[in-house]
Amino acid sequence: MLTRERLEHQQIWLYVIALIIGGIIGLTNPQAGSLLHFTISPILAILLYSMFAQIPFLQLRDSLSNGRFIGALLVTNFVIVPIVVWILTQIFPQSPPILVGIYLVLLTPCIDYVIVFTQLGRGNEKLMLAATPILFVVQMILLPFYLWLFIGDEAAKIVKVGPFVEAFLFLIVIPLFLAIMTQLWAKNKTSGERALNLSAWLPVPFMALALIVVVASQIEKVVNDFDVILNVLPIYIVFLIVMPMLSRMIAAWFRLDVGAGRALIFSSGTRNSLVVLPLALSLPGEWATIAAAVIVTQTIVELVGELIYIRIVPAFILRDNEHEHSKSSL
Repeated sequence: MLTRERLEHQQIWLYVIALIIGGIIGLTNPQAGSLLHFTISPILAILLYSMFAQIPFLQLRDSLSNGRFIGALLVTNFVIVPIVVWILTQIFPQSPPILVGIYLVLLTPCIDYVIVFTQLGRGNEKLMLAATPILFVVQMILLPFYLWLFIGDEAAKIVKVGPFVEAFLFLIVIPLFLAIMTQLWAKNKTSGERALNLSAWLPVPFMALALIVVVASQIEKVVNDFDVILNVLPIYIVFLIVMPMLSRMIAAWFRLDVGAGRALIFSSGTRNSLVVLPLALSLPGEWATIAAAVIVTQTIVELVGELIYIRIVPAFILRDNEHEHSKSSL
C-alpha cells in the first residue's frame, strides 16, 4: 500500500526518473516538448501551494523566533552568494545572455525541494520550511537590483519588470493566500482538515511533474547550445563545492546548532531554478533560448550535487558530534 511517508522516502529516485522521462520526451518529440512550456507556471503554482499548505503559518512565531538562523540565511543567500557568483563569473567570463541565465538561477535560493534535501541531510527542515516565504519575497525584490549591478543597463532594458511582478503574484501571493485559507478552513471544519491532508500528497508528484515538463520543454535547447553548457558547468560545479564550506563558517559565526547549520548549508547550495525559468522564458528571442538552457543545466547539475550533499553534509561537513561544541559556544 502506498503511503505518503513511503512516497516521500522514495522521492529522490522519482525525481531522477522524472528527469529521464522529461529528457526522452523532449528529445524524441521536440514539438510536444516545446508545447509543454506553457504548463510550467500552472504546475509550479500548484506545487508551491502544496508546499505552503504544509507551513504552519498559524504557529509561525516559534519557527521565526530563531532570529540567528534567519539572519544567517539572509546573509548567506543575499550577501555571500552574490559575491561568490560575481567572482565565479569573473574567473569564467560569459556573454550577456548566458550571464542573465546564470544570475537568474544562482542569485535565487530554492524554496521548494530544498526542504526535502534538508530533511534527507538530517538538517532542521522545519526552520527551512518556515523561512521559504521570506526567501522568496527577498529574492524577488533583490534580483532586479543584482542584475542591474552585475550586468548594467543592458540587463535593465532586456529584463522587464512585468514578468517579475507576474511571477510574484501567481507563484507566491496567490498560492500563499490559498494555503493560509486552507489552514484556516482546516482549523474550523472537518472538510477543511481533509483538504489540508490531501494537499500534503501533492508536493512529490507535482515536483516530479514540474521536472518532467521543464526538462521536456527545454532539453532541445540544452542540446543545441551544448558549447554554452560546457562553458557554464565549471561555475555550477565550483559553486556547489564552495558554498557548503562558506556556509559552515557562517553557521559557526552565528552560533547555529547542527540542525540549523545543515539547513543553512542546503539553502546556500540549492537554487530556485524552477521558479526563475518562467522569467528566463519571458526574455526576447535568443536571450530566452540561451538563458533557459543555462537554467535547466543548473537544475540537472544541482540534483546530482544534492545526492552527494545528503551524504557528505551530515557525515563530514557538519557532524552530529559537533552539537555539544555548538551548544557550549552559545
